[in-house]
Amino acid sequence: MQQQMSVVTLGVADLARSRRFYAEGFGWVPVFENEEIVFYQMNGFVLGTWLRDRLEEDMRRPAAAPGSVALAHNVATAAEVAPVMDRLVAAGGTVLRPADAPPHGGMRGYVADPDGHAWEIAWNPAWPIDAERHVRFAT
Repeated sequence: MQQQMSVVTLGVADLARSRRFYAEGFGWVPVFENEEIVFYQMNGFVLGTWLRDRLEEDMRRPAAAPGSVALAHNVATAAEVAPVMDRLVAAGGTVLRPADAPPHGGMRGYVADPDGHAWEIAWNPAWPIDAERHVRFAT
């Protein structure tokens, strides 16, 4: 079976607040939106933000509390980490961990979106970003 992830959907309480975080903070442009969901075309998959109660209804179970998963947005240089985090905070995010250099190298920091979903903003010199802006695990 092919190793592939097609869609990641995050449950959100307020779609407009979430859209502001993703559109203004990251600068992502929705490819579809209605009163319940917003989709963003990513490099190789789709990110959805869906009203939490609608997602729970669709799954037929309560959504898990955020925090047990961290999503990551890698950048091309160490100098980009803090400015991206600043934009995300200005768009409604909360700093979980300020940008710093981890013992294994690189630069990282964590920001929670308005619904508590954790985003690591990272530069890792061992994970280059190619011309299509895909991160590659270098071996």
